[in-house]
Amino acid sequence: MRVALVTVALLTCSNIFMTFAWYAHLRNLRNRAWYVAALLSWLIALFEYLLQVPANRIGYSTFSLSQLKILQEVITLSVFVPFAVLYMRQPFKLDFLWAGLCLLGAVYFMFRA
Repeated sequence: MRVALVTVALLTCSNIFMTFAWYAHLRNLRNRAWYVAALLSWLIALFEYLLQVPANRIGYSTFSLSQLKILQEVITLSVFVPFAVLYMRQPFKLDFLWAGLCLLGAVYFMFRA
């Protein structure tokens, strides 16, 4: 149980950095050259990797590779939706809910015995 909690916590924090690295420049750096946005995104992504690599190494002691991947996808959507709505000021769409339900199906198939 501890491995699962640590893995999920590290992957969630990693995903927050990843989401900002991938998308925040669309709001904050839209008037800057693309290479400025790329360099700043790479800097942010460094922190993502500093959390993601240990998370996957810890998680792989308990989860299969496929389980780690689907866990990452669920966390990605769980981080992305609030980011899109709250930070990027995008409207909430029911498509987020439908995507989440599809991911729950994927979780079922990856974690069933």
